Order: sequence, then structure tokens, then C-alpha cells
Amino acid sequence: MLTGDDAEIAYQIAEKVNISDVHAQCLPEEKIQVLKDLEEKQRPLIMVGDGVNDAPALATADIGIAMGAHGSTAASESADAVILKDDLTRVSEAIRLSKDTMKVAQQSVLIGIFICVALMLVASTGLIPALLGAALQEVVDTVSILSALRARREKSHTRMHMKPRIS
Repeated sequence: MLTGDDAEIAYQIAEKVNISDVHAQCLPEEKIQVLKDLEEKQRPLIMVGDGVNDAPALATADIGIAMGAHGSTAASESADAVILKDDLTRVSEAIRLSKDTMKVAQQSVLIGIFICVALMLVASTGLIPALLGAALQEVVDTVSILSALRARREKSHTRMHMKPRIS
């Protein structure tokens, strides 16, 4: 846990959420240094913050999540995701949502690949004319897209804004 707060408060909060590694009274530069010093086995690293002092660390972290309801614009602009409600339980929800979205995306790609391979094998025998093969490719693309849209259904139940990170 990295915080600019007093050590006593930081340790009380850390104890409640089961965090053993606490860095309190950190300046923005110190937060960045702690993040950079983490070993590769401790990654990916998620940083959650709400203030202007958190913005550099949010940008440095592998994944930055800003608590946006009452947080600073700088934090929101530096983060990869913004949770609009000041509720830390939403962080675990964002992580779950991201994992579920990636699972749906991977499944959709595999579905498209398997259907394409099956159709190519059938087409290689000459049973499918070229024009029909082109039309079937559009069907495969549509099936893959519709499969990927399953992730949108899940996402619509939560109130958070995810934005692509531009490096």
C-alpha cells in the first residue's frame, strides 16, 4: 500500500484489507520509485488513487485505477480506468470484469478460428464454390462479433469508465 497519509492511519486501513506491505507518508516521487523497484514476479501491478498526488503513480503502474467521484481530474486523466463511485469494492469488480471480458474475447477469437479452419477444410475438397466461401466468411465474422458482444452485456451492469491506454 502506497499512501501519503499518516503511518498510523495507513496501518489501520492496511490491517482491515489484509495488506502487509505499507509505505506511508509517501511523496509522489517516492510512490513512483516503489513501483519501479517492484520485482517482475509482483506484476502486473494495480495502483488505485484519487488525488493529484496519485496521478504520476497511476501513470507509472501497469494498471492505474482512479476513484473519480470526488477525485482529481489529474488522477482520472492519468489512469487506465476510472471508477465513478468512491467505493473500493468496485476495484475488485473492475478486475473481475476485465478478466471476464478477456475470456469472452479469447473465446470469440477461437470460435472464429475453428469455424474458418473447418470451412477451409471443406472448401479444399471443392464442395464449396468460391462465391459461397466468401459469403460464409462474412457469416464467420458475424458469429465472432456476436460472440464478443457477450462481454458488453456483462459490462453494462457496472458503472465504470474504461479507456484504452496510449503509450
